[in-house]
Amino acid sequence: MTATHTSVALPARLMQAQAQAVANELASILGACVSEGGKAVLDASALSQFDSSALAVILACRRAVLAQGAQLQITGLPARAQALAKVYGLSELLH
Repeated sequence: MTATHTSVALPARLMQAQAQAVANELASILGACVSEGGKAVLDASALSQFDSSALAVILACRRAVLAQGAQLQITGLPARAQALAKVYGLSELLH
């Protein structure tokens, strides 16, 4: 079986009001497109307006990818999001 590589990007604005819809959409795309042994990339570099719900979206994407037996790499995570992840004890899950 050939491993696939899938890349998706988070939107620039990701607040609680949009979080569930974004999580559902991205997790669905990632879950459907990545295969066992594959790798998915979640590009967070566009994030400029966000709250802690952005971390929930990232974790939903991570769960979708792991469920397919693949790995998720998160790129471009802004420093403020990294700081939030540290506060919530999620840093290890995002690397």
